[in-house]
Amino acid sequence: MKVLVIGAGGREHALVWALKKSPRVSEIVCAPGNGGMAAIARCVAARLGDLDDLLRVVAAEHPDLTVVGPELPLSLGLVDELRRRGLAVFGPTQAAAMLETSKSFAKRFMQRHNIPTANYAVCASREEALETLGRFHLPLVIKADGLAAGKGVLICETKAEAEQAIDGLFSGKLLGTAEKTVVLEEFLTGEELSFLVLSDGKHVAPLVPSQDHKRLGEGDTGPNTGGMGVYSTDAMLDDKMRDWLLHHVAQPTIDGMAAEDTPFSGVLYCGLMMTAKGPMVLEYNARFGDPETQAILARLDSDLLEALEACVEGRLSDAEFRWKPGASACVVAASGGYPGSYTNGHKITGLDEAEKVPGVVVFHAGTTLVDRDVLTAGGRVLGVTATGNDLPEALKRAYEAIGKIGFEGMYYRKDIGWRAVGK
Repeated sequence: MKVLVIGAGGREHALVWALKKSPRVSEIVCAPGNGGMAAIARCVAARLGDLDDLLRVVAAEHPDLTVVGPELPLSLGLVDELRRRGLAVFGPTQAAAMLETSKSFAKRFMQRHNIPTANYAVCASREEALETLGRFHLPLVIKADGLAAGKGVLICETKAEAEQAIDGLFSGKLLGTAEKTVVLEEFLTGEELSFLVLSDGKHVAPLVPSQDHKRLGEGDTGPNTGGMGVYSTDAMLDDKMRDWLLHHVAQPTIDGMAAEDTPFSGVLYCGLMMTAKGPMVLEYNARFGDPETQAILARLDSDLLEALEACVEGRLSDAEFRWKPGASACVVAASGGYPGSYTNGHKITGLDEAEKVPGVVVFHAGTTLVDRDVLTAGGRVLGVTATGNDLPEALKRAYEAIGKIGFEGMYYRKDIGWRAVGK
């Protein structure tokens, strides 16, 4: 089979790496890909925000299966267009992807279907949001309604911070475009958990759990980012809690979407806060997480192509999943200045040496290949990923490997997995 993977980040590199293991995959094409994917697949130029350009790539390549990685092409309706052409594509439709592309839609959906989530208010103007502030205790969370590349969630400790966040979102100063709607949300405490399931529109199949570190600084401090690292162990989720999440969060979400005539097929990412009162849904994503995918797929011991095909063909209940025991960890190497302004074009050294560490794979996120040099080309540059018999071993390997890599301004957190180590 010829597989086309849409995307250019670490998530897509991990998908390509896992798909390449399938004996049924004869060729993988990436659109547009990155410097790391170019070493194991053929990369073709594509503009992720241009639906016509993506359709041009599909028409030129004639893939047997298209796998859509990032949220932007989903929001543009790429899956809808490919299905209209009778083509096999993995990912949800534009309407189903609203679970991610509209925070207000997702919150109202959860309320309709009794899915546990924080108290919230949807505000359609700056004035309404400022008036509504008094209904919430501090700290509170303020969210951009639309896609914001992981930067649209603001935790406000004071009323002044909240007012500034509201002004920034509605004026466009914070994200570059003015929001028409924002969501005010109760601040929840507990440990975060990323719970991903595959779905064919009716059935769900859980992937191994993981925990993302979204804050830039150590000790989970500083601004939110797209994710600075992640780890996965079976100990994060016992069988009883996994079954509870399947029956009270994942399956009701899939059933609810089907009941509203927007069946969801693809990956449903449930971002959870494990509070003292029980699990609460913080957010949905309509695609594989990044960097969760790197840690999750490092542990997959069965055929990813078979699982994705089963979703597309409506037979997920027949799919087989096998997972490596132990743990995995991914540490993100970022450009200096991220998530704010940063510079690109810095040469990356030590990649080959890093991958000589046992159990390590270096997934490229923001890189490009110029002649034979790999250069930085994004905020999150690499996801250094390792497996081990337990979490300390996986972390030791990942940090040993990232210590061999260098580029100007490189920054990474040195405490990934800190909450779990020693438990």
